[in-house]
Amino acid sequence: MRIAILADIHGNLPAFEAALDHVARGHADRIILAGDIVVGAPDSKACWKLACELGCPILRGNQERYVAHYGTSRALPIWDTDQFAPLHWAAKQLTDRDREGMGNLPLTLRLPEVQDVVFCHASTRSDNDAIKAHTPEDHKLHEMFSGIAERFIVRAHNHIGGTRIWDGRSIITCSSVGLPLDGEPTAQYLLLEKHNSDWLIRHQSVPYDIEAALRRFHDTGYLEATGPMGHLFLRELATASHQIVPFLRAYARWADKSPISLSEAVDRFLSVY
Repeated sequence: MRIAILADIHGNLPAFEAALDHVARGHADRIILAGDIVVGAPDSKACWKLACELGCPILRGNQERYVAHYGTSRALPIWDTDQFAPLHWAAKQLTDRDREGMGNLPLTLRLPEVQDVVFCHASTRSDNDAIKAHTPEDHKLHEMFSGIAERFIVRAHNHIGGTRIWDGRSIITCSSVGLPLDGEPTAQYLLLEKHNSDWLIRHQSVPYDIEAALRRFHDTGYLEATGPMGHLFLRELATASHQIVPFLRAYARWADKSPISLSEAVDRFLSVY
C-alpha cells in the first residue's frame, strides 16, 4: 500500500498540480490532504476546488479554520488588520459553502485499512501546534498527543520534512507542497509505503514551474490587494525560506520599542534580513 500525504499547499496551484501529477505517476493507492490548502499564494479557490474534486480525506489546517471563522463571532480581532490581508483575499474567493465545508473538516484521521497510523495537521489536540527539535518531550509532546496509541503519527504544519522519535513512536512531519522552507523551492510531499509490518517513509521533492507561480502574484492583483504581507509570501515562495514567522517576531520587538507601521516594518525587515 502506498499513501501520499500532501499538505500546506497554501494557494500555490502550479505546485499542487505538479505534486498530484507525480503522485499519479507513482500509482499511490490513497491520497490524504493534511490541511492548509488555502491562504498564502493567490489561488486558494482553485486549490480548494481541486482538493474537493479528488474525493480524498481532507484534514483541517489552521488556515481552513481562519477562513471558516473569518467574519463570524469566532474570529479574532487581529484578523481584521492588514497583517491578515492574505486571509481576506482567500476568504473573498471562497463561497459560504466552501467556508462551511472547511469549518467541518476533521482534526484527525484514522483509516481502517491503515493500521497503527494517525494523521493530523499539527497535532491531535490542535491545528496550530509546532514541533521542533527542541520541543520538550516530558510535557509538550504528551499534551499534543495525549492518549495516542498508534506508533506512527503523520503530521504537517512545519513546512520542513523530518522524523522525530518519541516514546516508542515516530512523529513524521511532511514538508509543504506550496511553501517549503528547507531552501528547495519544489513541491514536496510524503509517501508512506507498507513494507512487511512496517512503513517505509519517503519524502518527495518535485520540480514545478515556480516562475508561473510567481507570476500569479502579479497577474491576479494579489500584491496590490494584500500589501506588505503579500510581498513576504512572494519572497517565501521564491526562496523556500522562513520569512513570515521571523518577520512577525521582529515586528513585535520593534513595536515594543516605538510605534511602527506594518509597511514600515516589512521594508525594514526586507532591507535588514
